[in-house]
Amino acid sequence: MERSLLIFALLVVATVTVLGTSRAEVVNNSASGGLLWSSGAGHLAENTETDESLNDHDEFDGGFPSLDGMLQWAIGHSDPAKLELKAHDVQQLSADEIQKRQMEIKELVEKLEMPSDAKLMQNAIKDLNNSSLSLEDHHRALMELLVLVEAIDNANDLHKLGGLSVIIRELTNSDSGIRTICAWIIGKASQNNPVVQEQVLELGGLPTLIMMVKSSFTEEAIKALYAVSSVIRNNHNGIKLFYSEGGDLMVQGVLSNVTADVRLHRRSVSLLGDLAEYQLEYSSKPEPLFFRNCALVRPVLDLTASYDLDLQEKVLVAVKNLLRLKSAELLVVDGFCGLKGALEKMRHRLQQEQDRRDYAIDVEVLRKEVYLIYLDKLNKVQLLLLE
Repeated sequence: MERSLLIFALLVVATVTVLGTSRAEVVNNSASGGLLWSSGAGHLAENTETDESLNDHDEFDGGFPSLDGMLQWAIGHSDPAKLELKAHDVQQLSADEIQKRQMEIKELVEKLEMPSDAKLMQNAIKDLNNSSLSLEDHHRALMELLVLVEAIDNANDLHKLGGLSVIIRELTNSDSGIRTICAWIIGKASQNNPVVQEQVLELGGLPTLIMMVKSSFTEEAIKALYAVSSVIRNNHNGIKLFYSEGGDLMVQGVLSNVTADVRLHRRSVSLLGDLAEYQLEYSSKPEPLFFRNCALVRPVLDLTASYDLDLQEKVLVAVKNLLRLKSAELLVVDGFCGLKGALEKMRHRLQQEQDRRDYAIDVEVLRKEVYLIYLDKLNKVQLLLLE
């Protein structure tokens, strides 16, 4: 009951705040976060700061994508003391008065004509197919879809609405910004989503994404690698196609590029770790030659020299998985491509880390674990050789 009253109080605050706020004020307030929709063209945006962010904060026309959106906006733009007072006032209302207020709010919400997510997606897809619209409008439509596909139901509906084929088509657009956001959308929609993964594979999106990782535009390459990882993760058909399309050489190329952006290195190492982990789970399948040579392992170990703790941690996770593979026995005999020396140098760097000491301690624990796995593997191989 208390929760219902609080929600009702928030609705009261939201409606009063919306009615008392100009459109310009709503747009300006968008910098603090939340979703906004345009009653005219269904434009939607989200101000987020994530690993996948393009650091682009477009401002769009005011409005709200849903009742939840209005509630979130009301909470973020209300004085806590006034909100508590309003909740107290609501508690004093009779059942008839509450019902009357609820009807008033319902009528107001209906007047706002808030479109459904499906309608917003349809509008965005329609804009993308409209060649007469500007490049800026196409960027905006893609950003709308990027926000919407966060919800798994919307991601699953993207193909039904004809949007996924449009997104994959635009992967070859002449504009790098368009290509980048399209790859980003595919990555978000297919992440941990087998339905969308299979759809992307059927529509032929993976080979294009693999090629995009080689782009000279850093953001495009990063988002493409993110999409590749999302599409093939724990997906047999995706991993099989990944190897046949030279995905292993693509990863090896990124790892060997010492001038590559650290975010590309992080993603490529994480992808390598995922591929090794998948191989461990399905050990009945032959291991790709990819895992059996120092041309792959050495560049990975070279990244242990980085002062980026996140990258160091990802390298250790990948090496840990590689060491557990059957093929690692061949490499361990020769020192696993210089693993012992790389781990020792990492130990010294971690000891010198001051800014993120707690994190460095956690990474050091993982480093020791990797070293023990290596020693255990080495002892077993040596015993086998003695037999």
